Amino acid sequence: MATHIDMKQPILDKNDRLAEENRKLFAEKHVFVLNILASPGSGKTSTILATIEALRDEFNIAVIEGDIASSVDSEKIKAQGIAAVQINTGGACHLESDMIKRAVDVLDLDELDLILLENVGNLVCPTDFDLGENAKVMILSVPEGDDKPLKYPGVFQVSQAVVLNKIDTMPVFNFDKDAFCDHVKQLNPNAPIFPISATTGEGVEAWAEWLAERVRAVQ
Repeated sequence: MATHIDMKQPILDKNDRLAEENRKLFAEKHVFVLNILASPGSGKTSTILATIEALRDEFNIAVIEGDIASSVDSEKIKAQGIAAVQINTGGACHLESDMIKRAVDVLDLDELDLILLENVGNLVCPTDFDLGENAKVMILSVPEGDDKPLKYPGVFQVSQAVVLNKIDTMPVFNFDKDAFCDHVKQLNPNAPIFPISATTGEGVEAWAEWLAERVRAVQ
């Protein structure tokens, strides 16, 4: 007789306990934490840089970068004078709450208002792992196609907002914006959709103001 051992649930249970510790710490320090989910190549880092540029005059910001390997993205953030902590997962396709706990130990939370977590580029695994964040946001880029909500519904369902990046490339790609928005609204009626171009700045102000309102609310 075969024995079935569920390894995933104990891992998630432990992760959730640590996530709750993170959440309490962030609340005590009045720091808003945003978990950013997206595919590789969607423009996560460029969106983070554009967001920092829009908000840095009002808030003290730090970034936690999650990658399987390398520190390329965190170096880009540090070059803008922003504190950045690099987490290399060594093959894992998502960040976990114990990784975040170790990362924030090297940050001065008393001096911060906002932490941007750039999760590992993946549209499946990160959705299951609570990090203690205040909100999850999904970034999709136009070149990835308008059918992603149909293929990866989970990530759209758990996100408090959806950023549609690289809208300046819309004329080049066969992207049906209306169909995309309809699919997102069916999955998550309450999530606003922010069409932006992180490189040109188009739409960034509206997205940044949505985030700023939530940061102010925890201060």
